[in-house]
Amino acid sequence: MSPASALYRDCARLFMVGFPGTRIDADLAALMDDGIYGAILFKRNVGTAAETAALCRELKTRAGRPFILSVDQEGGRVARLRGEPFTALPPMRELGQRGDEALAERVGRLLAHELRAVGFDWDFAPVLDVDTNPANPVIGDRSFSRDPVEVGRLGVALARGLEAGGVASCGKHFPGHGDTTTDSHLTLPRLPHDLERLRRVELVPFQAFAKAGLASLMTAHVLFDALEQGVPATMSHRALHDLLRKELGFDGVVVSDDLEMKAIADHYSVAEAAVQGTLAGVDLFLVCHKADVQRTAIEALVKAVESGRVPRERITEAHRRLDALAARFAHPAEDRLATLGDADHRSLAEGLASAFTGKDPTEVMLASR
Repeated sequence: MSPASALYRDCARLFMVGFPGTRIDADLAALMDDGIYGAILFKRNVGTAAETAALCRELKTRAGRPFILSVDQEGGRVARLRGEPFTALPPMRELGQRGDEALAERVGRLLAHELRAVGFDWDFAPVLDVDTNPANPVIGDRSFSRDPVEVGRLGVALARGLEAGGVASCGKHFPGHGDTTTDSHLTLPRLPHDLERLRRVELVPFQAFAKAGLASLMTAHVLFDALEQGVPATMSHRALHDLLRKELGFDGVVVSDDLEMKAIADHYSVAEAAVQGTLAGVDLFLVCHKADVQRTAIEALVKAVESGRVPRERITEAHRRLDALAARFAHPAEDRLATLGDADHRSLAEGLASAFTGKDPTEVMLASR
């Protein structure tokens, strides 16, 4: 089918892609023309605040339509935007140790202020995984707490701060990556816990997030024996449709973690993962590295709709949720760089610095000059 066809564009809209470098290359331009939903930026794409803002404006101007830009900006070791004038936030574990819901919301508002200033619409934060396993190589201090109720309480507060500041939040990684001993970037983790344990621990923060009506959740590339043996949650109808949609009542956007991670790519074709993921209930797929893989995944979904394997209604349902997110959070190409360092930004940054250091805000302000 021609990339210009209506069906191709409808399927392409279920994808958000990564790209190399700090400019729009030919592959990305073609995918934008074919209707992809947006782009995710990584360390390889960002430079100074001014350079990052210029790239975001270029992307949105080139698209000529609502084009969502996302980033992983959690705080601690997962922060793509670093150095002046961005605020260096501690790991969420430190925020969790304070147990201060208002402080968590202020962190969310600061993140939103800084992300909006350079052109982002969507932050893949907060982490809602529960820090139950000290041997976990990928979550650890990214989690708020070992207590699932605290993870939910503080995660919802941070997400509300983000969304109040005009940036979509994304809780991750459903149904829970906190108790694994391996990293899904490198291998396919498995959790043997029964459903009672999942409901008591792993699912508690996601239930709070769903009840709060927040924007989006990201799937985990993890096998959950109690849900669907041998099928990662990203591709599991039992996990996403039955558990997340029906039992927990979540009606926001479900976005996959990157399909090029080895947990998926070493066990399935990315194309098949996109088809099974769509059937399971994923609304948007991240494919973060290779243009040929991105194109193959879109084409596989088109063929699955043409053959009847994927009902057209499933694409329409995903569009409804993606439209709702864009209506709230897609911002036009605009120059907001001056808001980094304005009175609102200074107030947020200095207040948070004093909250974390215990110093008077005046001392913090003078020390930062």
